[in-house]
Amino acid sequence: MGRVTTRHRVVRIDEHHPGGVGAVDTLAVEEPLEIRLGPMRYSTTMRTPGHDMELVHGFLASEGVIAGPGDIASARYCTGTVTDELTGLPRNTYNVLQIRLADGVRPPGTGRQVVTSSACGVCGTDTIEALERASRFDLRADQIPVAAATVLSLPDGLRRAQRAFSSTGATHAAALFSPAGELLAAREDIGRHNAVDKVVGWAMLNGRRPASGCVLMVSGRIGFELAQKSVLAGIPVLAGISAPTALAVQTADETGLTLAGFVRGERMSIYSNPGRVVRV
Repeated sequence: MGRVTTRHRVVRIDEHHPGGVGAVDTLAVEEPLEIRLGPMRYSTTMRTPGHDMELVHGFLASEGVIAGPGDIASARYCTGTVTDELTGLPRNTYNVLQIRLADGVRPPGTGRQVVTSSACGVCGTDTIEALERASRFDLRADQIPVAAATVLSLPDGLRRAQRAFSSTGATHAAALFSPAGELLAAREDIGRHNAVDKVVGWAMLNGRRPASGCVLMVSGRIGFELAQKSVLAGIPVLAGISAPTALAVQTADETGLTLAGFVRGERMSIYSNPGRVVRV
């Protein structure tokens, strides 16, 4: 799986090997991605390498920097970012992305002066009121129904797409499904926010923003940041296998987002705007 996973020797201790036995384990890769807007170092986020262009599109959209793929004139990895210890020559780490915004797109005044860990959210909008002002899409106008049975089937579809998690047990996942439950895109990352940004970036690059009628399924806790990203991407239904936070539910209530948590087996809890989900 390339740079998504790596192998490492470990000592395993269990009931059959109380003295320990040598083995090889698979680990999820975590590397920084520096995002540069023109000459400015805008942000650095820790992520699992792969689908970086989608990640940047989704991240910049959630930050309000871009409204669509046409707002980015070019995106390329910077060459010569480090010096090879063996050859002394510059080499590409594929960890620095240079973004040139299109003419007429105003860059942000300053860059983020912090490295974003894979565990924390990156939110350019701090309040629900500001989020509603920033949103380009009216989720309440999206009345495409989704069957409850379809939503309940999505965790299995997400799990089947989690190749890195199957090897490492260390990655989060997010997936976009059609109203009929068809898997449109699935992405994994050590950061659940990065996984969502990659899916949103895919949607933007493939003409699905807003993602009308679609369901965003996530593998972990549903916090405010994930609700925010769903609203800004025009995704009307957000579902997860774990619990939402109070602020995520409040955000969903006030923006028209349908939010479902604890989607497991034959049950789920719909916290906000349940009218989209068709029950028997």
